[in-house]
Amino acid sequence: MTGTRGLILVVDDNETNRDLLSRRLSRLGHDTVMAEHGQQALDQVQHHAFDLVLLDIMMPNMTGYEVLERLKADPAQSHIPVIMVSALDDIESVVRCIELGAEDYLFKPFNPTLLQARVTASLEKKRMLDHERAMMEKLKAEQEKSEALLLNILPGAIATRLKQGEQVIADNFADVTVMFADLVNFTELSAQLAPPELVALLNRIFSTFDQLADRYNLEKIKTIGDAYLVVGGLPTPRPDHVESVAEMALAMQKAIAQFTVSPAQPTLTMRIGINTGPVGAGVIGIKKFAYDLWGDTVNTASRMESLGLPGHIQVTETVYERLKDKYHLEPRGAIDVKGKGAMMTYFLRG
Repeated sequence: MTGTRGLILVVDDNETNRDLLSRRLSRLGHDTVMAEHGQQALDQVQHHAFDLVLLDIMMPNMTGYEVLERLKADPAQSHIPVIMVSALDDIESVVRCIELGAEDYLFKPFNPTLLQARVTASLEKKRMLDHERAMMEKLKAEQEKSEALLLNILPGAIATRLKQGEQVIADNFADVTVMFADLVNFTELSAQLAPPELVALLNRIFSTFDQLADRYNLEKIKTIGDAYLVVGGLPTPRPDHVESVAEMALAMQKAIAQFTVSPAQPTLTMRIGINTGPVGAGVIGIKKFAYDLWGDTVNTASRMESLGLPGHIQVTETVYERLKDKYHLEPRGAIDVKGKGAMMTYFLRG
């Protein structure tokens, strides 16, 4: 619709009335489509984007009341304004039409000036409502994009709390499992590849890990260079977080073997460290904020990775006790861990 010109459906079982209305509307610059009865009108509405319907009341088989009611009951068509045109001049008919959702009511025989005024007013109102609806749809699309971006940064439950206005989000979790993973010889690898190639490789690797995190319902926290941090058991606690992290670690070792860099270095390897225990977690920062973890459990998991061996998944004794009846674990022995002293560790084999 341009300005107050529009496409108008004229519904009347009387051919003379239809032709008269159609000619009047055409002289006003509108395009018209005609329908002889109610069902034909409903069919036409399915195939045209009408800006207005002029609808007679007294028609055989299906009255204008029924047509109006069905139009307003259809979410896809209910926005189309309807002006009732009828010889019925009793107040009850007018009230019934307005209650059913009619925009206006014209008595037959109609006054041409009044017809023009009512049609113009209805079209202008629809134009404004269409503009408002388009703006709302655009706003909704932008909100959905913002929501998707926020969910890429924060866990869903945390994003909800942030949107609800919580100023400080910080929680303690008594029992979670933390895993650090790191590519072996990444410094040497980065010297072999141009920056775009290196970024593309890391993106493929971490995208694969992201898919694994989704598969095992774990929370990816962040990547730092070639390091990948994931946790199980928060922000929603779950009883099987140790097993789920173990499954992801094993799957990551299989996945990384599928990536190749060059004939000289046909496969990549990783060190992975896992620990279980209490952590603190929350949203850190105002600009470029992030959901992060802290505490001794996190530090120890990081030590399990950095002090591990290439191609191995090193776990603490706490993890070993939780997994020993379900998984194959091999003792590594005691290793010296900064800030912790000698710690007994194990390799998760499968």
